[in-house]
Amino acid sequence: MIAIINYGMGNLRSVLNAFRSLSLDARIVDHPAGLVDASGIVLPGVGAFGNGIKQVRDLGFDEMLEREVRERGKPFLGLCLGMHMIATTGYEHGEHRGLGWVQGTVERLAEASPSGDALRVPHIGWNSVRVADSNRLFANTGMEPTFYFVHSYALRPVRSEIVSGWCEYGTEFAAAVEVDNILATQFHPEKSQRAGLQLLSNFAKLIGSD
Repeated sequence: MIAIINYGMGNLRSVLNAFRSLSLDARIVDHPAGLVDASGIVLPGVGAFGNGIKQVRDLGFDEMLEREVRERGKPFLGLCLGMHMIATTGYEHGEHRGLGWVQGTVERLAEASPSGDALRVPHIGWNSVRVADSNRLFANTGMEPTFYFVHSYALRPVRSEIVSGWCEYGTEFAAAVEVDNILATQFHPEKSQRAGLQLLSNFAKLIGSD
């Protein structure tokens, strides 16, 4: 079973429907204890870093995630805000401590390119992703698949080698990271049609659900 964490923020139904369209057993989990029987865990999210991580901690999901993902090694997929919260620190409306699974910071996108061209923030729309590692999340998606983005902040990991996909919006930023059993995407695969469904299917294969 794939557990989709409900911490009060995020488009849970879209994520659930995407997995179910692939005939996968996915369920929305409202309490930390619901992660114990899961074979894989998804942390979705739409909103601000500070509010998101506060909700995760207030509901007790942080401790259960630490046990199930970090200690027991269950495959984890963070989506958008879910990707941000695995970082060390987020700087959205202040400074906030993340889960600390990936050394790095979450910072606001630049509003101008290096050449001085104005950029709209938030970054909304379809963008291609330059795949750096196609063995897991991006298997069978092609070398430059297109995904749907909605965000004003991006993860800046300390170690660039953990980035499995890059996107360019003025400058390059991490579109996806993969560290052992911890995977995350800045884009929304549940809204990204064929390429997004392939990516979710790839995640399911990592946990033996296909």
